[in-house]
Amino acid sequence: MSNWLDEVKWDSNGLVAAIAQDSKTGRILMMAYMNREALELTVERQEAVYYSRSRQKLWHKGESSGHTQKLEEIRLDCDGDMIVMQVQQIGGIACHTGRESCAYRRLENEQWAIVDPVLKDPSDIYQ
Repeated sequence: MSNWLDEVKWDSNGLVAAIAQDSKTGRILMMAYMNREALELTVERQEAVYYSRSRQKLWHKGESSGHTQKLEEIRLDCDGDMIVMQVQQIGGIACHTGRESCAYRRLENEQWAIVDPVLKDPSDIYQ
């Protein structure tokens, strides 16, 4: 019997793309990367844990902001190279900009328009 983690197609850096989607609304909240340890911890803790490429370390979503992501379901795509998680976003803010979603800009007339409000000033979140 193979380990479920062995079925993931990790990239050359040992990472896989992970999308967090609001379990109630279906809205895409964010995309980040996970390494094997992050994915294993996510399942173990039932809270999202990612791998920060810029900081080169594990990152428990909400560790500094309090805006954790409670895992409700996790899926692996047909190619094995993408994780999709259904999450409950605690505090309603997934983006470090203080918005509900990291996908807050929409293409309008060949310009990226900000279409989602800041729910909380980031300086009030990350002190």
